Amino acid sequence: MAIDGTLGKFSLNGRTALVTGGAGLLGAEFCRTLAEAGASVGVADLAGDRAPAVAAGLKGLPGIARPVGLDVTRPESVQSAVDDVVAAFGRLDILVNSAALDPKFDPSQVGRHTNAFEDYPLEAWNQALAVNLTGMFLCSQAAARQMLHQGGGVIINICSTYGLVGPDQRIYERPGQPAQFKPVYYSVTKAGVLGMTRYLATYYAGKSIRVNALTPGGVYNEHDETFERNYSARTVLGRMARKEEMNGALLFLASEASSYMTGANLIVDGGWTAL
Repeated sequence: MAIDGTLGKFSLNGRTALVTGGAGLLGAEFCRTLAEAGASVGVADLAGDRAPAVAAGLKGLPGIARPVGLDVTRPESVQSAVDDVVAAFGRLDILVNSAALDPKFDPSQVGRHTNAFEDYPLEAWNQALAVNLTGMFLCSQAAARQMLHQGGGVIINICSTYGLVGPDQRIYERPGQPAQFKPVYYSVTKAGVLGMTRYLATYYAGKSIRVNALTPGGVYNEHDETFERNYSARTVLGRMARKEEMNGALLFLASEASSYMTGANLIVDGGWTAL
């Protein structure tokens, strides 16, 4: 009975979730995990053609999924996304703030990894702040209004090991090629994610809104052999993460299994920050 009771705490039956960046590498995994646990899921993404495809791929799971258009930098778009999910499912219990700019994945960031700090463009810095921090602020604000109205909820902010420690720029080096760098905005905004997580957790003390962060390590996504080897050598487990390896931690934070956690940061990095 004790085992059944513990496992039951991971169930999300009757819950509704909104995942920003829901069509991204990890965002799509998070949507699937939440739907498998029984949650109705709003797959929210700026890429209008990708969110419907992700939602369609979740048909047949216990939870229902629907695509939601979202530009996290625009307050009216954020509020519309929350309203859409609430109109469809009646409530909003879980917000996963997964939308973020990353130089490897975003077309707008192509070439930014070659910019030294001394020459980093102000417009690129401002764009990243708008998405990675202001977007999280706006989504949390809109979700919290609904959560306060209904009596509680859970917010999960996706961080990065580079929000905890500085990037090892040596792993981006390529013999005979121009220098490459992990851009300054990535570390700064991801560190800000932790500050926002702790602020919101303490701000909503006594309001039944829990706020935690999930910090993934490097997730393999068709990286070149040199980078994969360099990165893996820096981890205790000796490899990059597989994209599905963040799902258990995400479900834990989204469910009642983590009912005594708020203001915390759950690190899943293969031991990167242990060295």
